Amino acid sequence: MFSAFLNTWKIPELRRRILFTLGIIAIARLGANVPCPGVDAGPLRQWIQAQQSEVGGSVFGLADLFTGGALQQCAVFALGVMPYITASIIMMMLSAVIPALERLKQEGESGRARVIQYGRYLTIVVCVFQGFFLAKAFEHPSKLFRGFTGVLVANPGVGFEILTVLTITTGTVLLMWLGEQITERGIGNGVSIIITVGIVDRMPRAIAQAWSLFFPGPGVESQFNALHAILLIVMLFAVTAAVVAMTVARRRIPIQVAKRMIGNRMTASQQTHVPLPINQAGVMPIIFAQAILMFPAQLFQMSGITTLQRLARVLTEGEVVYLTLYGLMILAFSYFWVAIQFNPLEIAENLKRSGGYIPGVRPGKPTAEHLNFVMTRITLAGAIFLTVVAVIPYILSHNLRIPYLTASFFGGTSLLINVGVLLDTMRQVESHLIMRNYDGFLRKGKLRGRR
Repeated sequence: MFSAFLNTWKIPELRRRILFTLGIIAIARLGANVPCPGVDAGPLRQWIQAQQSEVGGSVFGLADLFTGGALQQCAVFALGVMPYITASIIMMMLSAVIPALERLKQEGESGRARVIQYGRYLTIVVCVFQGFFLAKAFEHPSKLFRGFTGVLVANPGVGFEILTVLTITTGTVLLMWLGEQITERGIGNGVSIIITVGIVDRMPRAIAQAWSLFFPGPGVESQFNALHAILLIVMLFAVTAAVVAMTVARRRIPIQVAKRMIGNRMTASQQTHVPLPINQAGVMPIIFAQAILMFPAQLFQMSGITTLQRLARVLTEGEVVYLTLYGLMILAFSYFWVAIQFNPLEIAENLKRSGGYIPGVRPGKPTAEHLNFVMTRITLAGAIFLTVVAVIPYILSHNLRIPYLTASFFGGTSLLINVGVLLDTMRQVESHLIMRNYDGFLRKGKLRGRR
């Protein structure tokens, strides 16, 4: 494997792509630390460091995760690529219910390019909407951050709001363009890499917090010992290995392609397979479940009504009611996302046109029903796996008193995104190596990607 990394620098094109990607990442991280004009982020940073264990699992913590810490810096890239992801999800869902968009996607490269362009326009609309509310949050931070009494904006008003919306919208559009440049001229999926780098950027702080658990300082006795450290390390490797295994896991449906006459030649029958991912939905069910559960709790807490505030405490992360609803929502959204992404009728029709069939299953509608039955069963396994991985950080944080920032690397959204993006990037690098007769990352076999 180490020789594979050394070989990446021996291929000029691959070396240029890697250096280009690193350069774009540096620009993205620079923009995540440049504050918006008129905003003093110092008081907010100090408050977050003091309240890190509480805000880690909140709405703010989820948003700050995807912006790589830019939100707590009140930076130009404060929204990160979240508006672009939101717009892409909206366009994907609209394509499933609007026939015109579905036909446009089926027109080939030109049709898909138009759908992507519509997504970019929608990204700007989402940016303006979210940027306005973020400007209001900068002016009145106590409404968003409970217990924060500092001042972020010295001169609030309409002028500041307009300037902030323009700045944040421009920053998000620039970040979206940088991500597309990585996809086109770099290595890996640009938007995913930007999110992953933002998550990895938090790792030094997570390690520092973990270190303080075992070595709290002179005169303070730690509640953790060497056995706890060994168990945490073993757990980290075990969960990571399980996530890698489930990310690349596929259920292979055998396909038999009948003999066909092509020109004047009869082709022989072939055997192949249709790979169905065990975790088709990826990390999206966890994101949806977190967002839906966090926002009501935040609104109830801000309402000032005693009954609603009590209900908000019941919906606090780590509570039994919260974890139960969280797991049920992950299960529901896993099936919802698969229903949008997976079209068994289309696969059955494509197999029928190409002369392929599943042994023991009639072509056409029976094939679609068989594929839907298999996908339903394996989606349950993937959803249960996602639920287990998603609740690990909350259990570590609320039951074992491990800081949320440290616990987030033991599961949840952070680990799933990191594993998925790194596997995809390594697969692309390996394809360049093998294409030029170099060994890949594995001496035997081939590194399997997410597709």
